[in-house]
Amino acid sequence: MDDANQNIVMDSAVQQYVSSVRANSMFSANEINFKQFLSDKMLLVQAIKMGIPYNLFELIKEKSPFNQDDWASFLGISTRTLLRNKQKRDFVFDAIPSEKIIELAEVTALGKEVFDTDIQFENWLNQNNFALGGLKPIDLLSNSYGKDLVMTELNKIDYGIFI
Repeated sequence: MDDANQNIVMDSAVQQYVSSVRANSMFSANEINFKQFLSDKMLLVQAIKMGIPYNLFELIKEKSPFNQDDWASFLGISTRTLLRNKQKRDFVFDAIPSEKIIELAEVTALGKEVFDTDIQFENWLNQNNFALGGLKPIDLLSNSYGKDLVMTELNKIDYGIFI
């Protein structure tokens, strides 16, 4: 699926999910896309509280540069458990894995904005980085502090700061 069609699918899935989040909160229902979803922190708080449904996770996972094993590791579960959850009808992740899914979606969205191609972003994630203490950015994504370091570095690259 090309990126434009994938964005349409992602946006419709996000729209459907946001509608359900907003139905259970004080927020008004209006059109929203994936980028807006990630930038609305109050909406993200509600979404994490409600949990991310597996079908939305699947769309985020497909758009991300991370494989099944990476996702299982980030979420602190086995690959088999992740696959079992997929088989469960209407599975929704608890708050902590939901927060991690959102964090990794944010990293993916920014990385795709900063780099010209998905391959460049994936290469950057998997190369040792001097600014990150010689570690690979992907190795820092297992916790929030590492994610913040990666996001800061991506923002620096975006602004042309290479220190």
